[in-house]
Order: sequence, then structure tokens, then C-alpha cells
Amino acid sequence: MLSGSIVALVTPFNEDGSVNFEKLGELLEFHIANHSGGIVILGTTGEASTLSFDEEAEIVKYSVAKVNHRVPLIVGSGSNETEKAVTMSEKYSKLGADYVLVITPYYNKTNESGLIKHFTAVADASHCPVIMYNVPGRTGMSMSVHAVEVLSKHPNIYGIKEASGNMSYTMKIAKFLNDDFIMLSGNDDIIVPMMSIGAKGVISVLANCAPKQTAKICDLCFKNKYQEATSLANDLLDFTNGLFMEVNPIPVKEAMNYMGFNVGGYRAPLDEMAEDNKKKLHNIIDKDKEIIF
Repeated sequence: MLSGSIVALVTPFNEDGSVNFEKLGELLEFHIANHSGGIVILGTTGEASTLSFDEEAEIVKYSVAKVNHRVPLIVGSGSNETEKAVTMSEKYSKLGADYVLVITPYYNKTNESGLIKHFTAVADASHCPVIMYNVPGRTGMSMSVHAVEVLSKHPNIYGIKEASGNMSYTMKIAKFLNDDFIMLSGNDDIIVPMMSIGAKGVISVLANCAPKQTAKICDLCFKNKYQEATSLANDLLDFTNGLFMEVNPIPVKEAMNYMGFNVGGYRAPLDEMAEDNKKKLHNIIDKDKEIIF
């Protein structure tokens, strides 16, 4: 079962802007060694929207070979065009992804029936299980409760990454959870409350920098030690919030570079973090380094 702290991995770049595969390999090994329960590549945090199709395919091939089934590998394959999402999901599943992560259509969005058809088409085509991704802050639309209920019954849809931050909505879809349909938190600041109502873990930005601590929060929840999990999550909260001072993944890459991971810069239109926010983030890291590391 997919569970625990699943890192939404950054894509490291060289100085010339190309993908740094040597560093990617180091990061994959780092997360396997530091208790991440899975790895997401080509997600929002991985700047997938600015990668070419060829770059994406090479990242998938490299990561599949490097990880070699030691932990589950989840590959982002969503699109606002159903045909493209189907094609990418089929392609990456054939290349060896353990799961594909599929976002709701963005910008053009859709109605409820179109959304159900969209995910059904992807799930029918994929050779591995599908995890739906609900993040209205990015896409401009939220999955209806009814759509989640219908899609939760598809045999190849394994779960949902729920990143609305709306606990009332999350409670409503939690009643559809079972061994064949799981929920993962998409928000690092509410891992504990989401796991308390049935989430199996988190797809985490925080885990890029603090994989052991994020995994520990999840493990404490699994052991019903919610008070201890809450205490640790609160200890990390300033840093967690700091990673979202600006649009993801600008702060997390800045934090990683400051911490010595040397993951490089960004793909345009993303740009360097504002100097005042950069100083705030560095100060948080310096203040909480004993908790983070």
C-alpha cells in the first residue's frame, strides 16, 4: 500500500538550465535512504510544466532505473487536454512508473460529466494505477464530491491527492476511502488532521528538505500518537510555512540550495526568491536547524 511521506521531488538543473541527472540520482538515493515512502517526479514541485516531452521521458527512464522498485515511483502525467493526459499516462506507465498522478484540467477546466470522462479515459489507458490530484488553487476548479465518489469505484483509480486545504470537503470525500481507494494529503501544514480522518500520508514539499521528520510525523499518526505528531508538526510549522512564502517550488529550491543540496535554479517564468523573503527563509532554517536536520 502506498503510504507515509512521499516526496514531491524538485527537478535539479545545471547552470545552463539543462536537467542535472547526476544530482537527480543523488536526490533519489537520499530519499530512499531517509525513509521517504515514495517519490513523485514531474509534479508541480518538479517544474514539469516547463520541461519538454523529451526531457520528461528521460527523467522517467532515469528515475525508474535508479529507483529500481525500492520505493514506489509516482509520475505526474496530467494535462488540461484529455488526449494528452491519456497519451502521457500510457507512455509513463509503460516506461515503468508504479503510479501516475493526474491533475484536474486547468484553465479550460470542465463540468462534472467532463471531469468524470477525463479521469475515466486516463484510468482506462494507464498500465498502472492512477492517483487523482485535486488542487483548486492551481487549476481554478475543484472536484465535486459526487465526481470523487463515482471515480473512486474505477478499478484503476487508486486514490486522490487532496490539496484544497478545505477540511470540510476532505471530510465529505473521506467516506469513500477503503483499501482500494486512498487519500493522501497535498498540504504539509495539515498532515496530522488529514491522517486523523483516514489519509494514508502526504505528498510532500517539506520532505525535500526534512524527509526523516516528515516520515516521523506520518509514522506517529499510524501509531495513533497524534499528540506527538502534532507537536513535531508544530515544531516544523515555521519552516513549512516558509516553503510557501512564494509560489512553489521557488522557496523549497532556495532552502535546498542554502542547506547544501545544490539543486540549481529555475525554469522561466519562475525566478529567484525576493531578497527579503530569502533572508526570512534563511533565518528560519538557522533557527530551526536542529529540528529540520
